[in-house]
Amino acid sequence: MNPQIRRLALDLGPLLIFFAGFKYLGIFGATAAFMVAVLAALAIGYMLEKRVSPMPLFTAILVVIFGGLTLYLKNDVFIKMKPTVLYGFFGAVLLGGLRFNRLFIKYVFAQAFELDEAGWKKLTVRWGLFFLALAVINETVWRMTSTDTWVSFKVWGIIPLIFLFALAQTPLVIKHQAAQPGSAQD
Repeated sequence: MNPQIRRLALDLGPLLIFFAGFKYLGIFGATAAFMVAVLAALAIGYMLEKRVSPMPLFTAILVVIFGGLTLYLKNDVFIKMKPTVLYGFFGAVLLGGLRFNRLFIKYVFAQAFELDEAGWKKLTVRWGLFFLALAVINETVWRMTSTDTWVSFKVWGIIPLIFLFALAQTPLVIKHQAAQPGSAQD
């Protein structure tokens, strides 16, 4: 299986399990299923790739903490806050890293493409601001709508937003591609 498709399946699989679990088991059953699925995806990813990527690991830690609080306290507010914390953290790390001249986004996308320094900086700012916007959107949706609407938005709203945003970065990536050794630009 293509490594990018495998990674996508490991990242999206637990979310789809959460959605299905919510439909049949309610928010608490879905949360428990989500916790198991995230840990299973992390283990499968490790078995196949022989390493644990930082983003899925951090996500799994948050799912276990916030999911555990949700189940222990029987309060779904914690699982609803998890995406806000996750997106807020990613946005803060990207923009904070930029402040200290650290381009953390390179670690995520370096295997996909190589950009010049200006391109990495612009991409960092864009993704950092996008993640902060997702945090605000998640907070707004879970606080102002029903749990059913929030779960649907989490699966069918956030995922397309991320894909569309990533696709919208294509012109920047093309414009700032680093010159390859031996190319006409050298």
